[in-house]
Amino acid sequence: MIGKADTRRKDAMLDPSAYVDSFARDRLPPAELWPSLSSADPAAIQYPKRFNAATELLDKAVAAGWGNRPAIRAAGNIVSYAELLDRANRIAAVLEEIGLAPGNRVLLRSANNPMLAAAWLGVLKAGGIVVATMPLLRARELAYVRTKADVQFAICDGRLADEWQSVTESAPHVRTLHFNTDAADSLESRMGRQTGTFEDVVVSHDDVGLIAFTSGTTGSAKATMHFHRDILAITDCFPHVLGVEPDDIFLGSAPFAFTFGLGAMLLFPLRYGASAVLLEQATPEILLSAIARHRVTTLFTVPTLYRAMTLQIQSFDVASLRICVSSGEHLPPSVFEMWKQATGLTLRNSIGSTEMLHAFMAMPDGEVRPHAVGKPLPAYEARVVDENMNPLPPDTVGRLAVRGPTGCRYLDDADRQRIYVREGWNLTGDAFLVDDDGYFRYHARSDDMIVSSGYNISGAEIEEVLLGHPEVKECAVVGLPDAERGQIVTAFVVLKDEAAAGEGLTSALQDFVKSTIAPYKYPRAIRYLAALPKTDSGKIQRHVLRNNRV
Repeated sequence: MIGKADTRRKDAMLDPSAYVDSFARDRLPPAELWPSLSSADPAAIQYPKRFNAATELLDKAVAAGWGNRPAIRAAGNIVSYAELLDRANRIAAVLEEIGLAPGNRVLLRSANNPMLAAAWLGVLKAGGIVVATMPLLRARELAYVRTKADVQFAICDGRLADEWQSVTESAPHVRTLHFNTDAADSLESRMGRQTGTFEDVVVSHDDVGLIAFTSGTTGSAKATMHFHRDILAITDCFPHVLGVEPDDIFLGSAPFAFTFGLGAMLLFPLRYGASAVLLEQATPEILLSAIARHRVTTLFTVPTLYRAMTLQIQSFDVASLRICVSSGEHLPPSVFEMWKQATGLTLRNSIGSTEMLHAFMAMPDGEVRPHAVGKPLPAYEARVVDENMNPLPPDTVGRLAVRGPTGCRYLDDADRQRIYVREGWNLTGDAFLVDDDGYFRYHARSDDMIVSSGYNISGAEIEEVLLGHPEVKECAVVGLPDAERGQIVTAFVVLKDEAAAGEGLTSALQDFVKSTIAPYKYPRAIRYLAALPKTDSGKIQRHVLRNNRV
C-alpha cells in the first residue's frame, strides 16, 4: 500500500481529480519512480487540463461534420460516427443508471465488434476506467484481473459469459451487463430505454482512463495505468508519421485488450475521421478476405501473420493496401522481403509496449532497412544504455531506454516499477543497438537472450536464418537449461509438411544455420510442433516454450 507521504508527493504532481473513487490515483507508483514525460516536441503533448478522451475522439468528430462517415465496419454492418456516438451515450447512461461513480473500474469481455467499441467509449464518457480483457482468458485469469483492478462493473458478450460468471459467483457485488443475449435485462434492452444523449464526465487530463494488463511473460500479468492525455498522445504521434487520411480503412488482428490493437482499431481511426474493420477472429484467410471485401488501406498485424498471409495472398485482391505496419514481435528480414515480393509494399516496422501504451519507435516513411526497427517517433527519445544507464557507443548491444509523452505506471507494484523505470527512462526489456546513422536495431528480448557456454546468443537471429529454409513454416528459438552449457539453444519448428520431420531434417537445419551464421549459435536441439503457442494477438509465447509447456 502506498504511504501517505508518497500520496502527497504524487498529488503535488497531478491536477485535482474528477473521480469520486480514488482507487487508481491512490495506487499510482511512488512519485520518485515516475517516468519522465519530457518530449522532443513539447507542442505534440499540450492538452487542456480537463477533458474526456472519448469526447475528444467521438463527440468532436460528429461536431466537426463527420457524423455520416463510416466509423466501424463489421460483418456487413457499417456503423457511422453518429450511430457510434448514440450507442456510446446510451451505454454511458446505463452505467450511470446502475450506479457507476467516476473512477470505478469496468471490465470489458468481448471480441472486437461494434458493441465493444461503443462500450469502451461509453465507459470513458461515464467517468469509468476501462479494463479490457482478452477474449480467450479463463476464469482463473479473469479473477486475477478483477481482483487486481478491484472491478465493480462488467460488460460481457453473452457468448463469453460462462467463464466470467464463474468469477462473479465469488464476487456477487460486481454488476454485469450482458449483450448478445435474449435476456430481458440485456444491455441492448437497457440501451433502448435511454435517449441517446449524455453529458460526458469532464475529468482531469491526468485521471486514469484505462488499466491495461500485459501478456505476462513471467509470473502474473502486470497492470499498467494510462491517463486520458496518454490516450490522445498516442493518436497524435504514430498515425501522423504514417500519413493517415480520413478515407483510410484500418484492419488489424489484435484485440482491444492488447493496446497495439486498441490504437490501431479504435483510437487512431477515430482521431482522423477514418474507419476500422472489426473482426472477431483474425486468421490469415479472414484477414485477406477482409482486405479484399472492405478495400482496406491500413493494416496492423504481427510478423507471424504477415508470413502466413504471403503463402495465400495470390488468391486475394489486396491492391487497396498502402500502409502495412508490423509490431508485436521482431520482424525477420525474410518476412519483410516475402511481403515486399508478394505485394510490392514495404512493411513499416515498429515497436511499442503495454507500459508505453503504444508504439514509440518506427521506420520513417520511405526508408527501406529490413534489419532495423527505425527511429523514435516524434515526441519520443531513445538510447541504448549499459547496466548503469550510461549511453553506449554505436553498434554496441545494450538495453533500450525510452521516454516521451507516455510512460510506465504499474498499478500498486513499486518493485516492478523500479525495474522498468530508472532515472526517468523506461527500460522496455529489449536488447538493441543503434547504428552510425541513428537507426535502432533489435537484438533480442532481454529475457530471450540465450547464454550458452559463455556466449550471448540472440534467438531472433537464429529464427531469421531458420525461416529462410524452404521446409520451415514458423519457428521460435529459446534457451533451455543445460547442466553442461548453462543453456542450450533450442528451436521449436513448424514445418510446411509435417511428414518431413526426422533426424535427417534436423541435421540439415543445423547445418543450414552453421553455414549462415557463426557455428556456435546453431540449435543443438530441434523440436517439431504442429503449431507454436501464441497470444490472442498472434504473438509467439516464448515463455511457454522456455517452461517446457508444449
